[in-house]
Amino acid sequence: MKIANSLKTLKSRHKACKVVRRKGRLYVINKENPRYKARQG
Repeated sequence: MKIANSLKTLKSRHKACKVVRRKGRLYVINKENPRYKARQG
């Protein structure tokens, strides 16, 4: 999992990426290819 300041660029790496908010944190998740997982902060 990558930890980044901005998730906007990480979301655009793959078409299946989605930005999700969980427990006050922002996550990028990708069901097709889990190596694109990321968290903000």
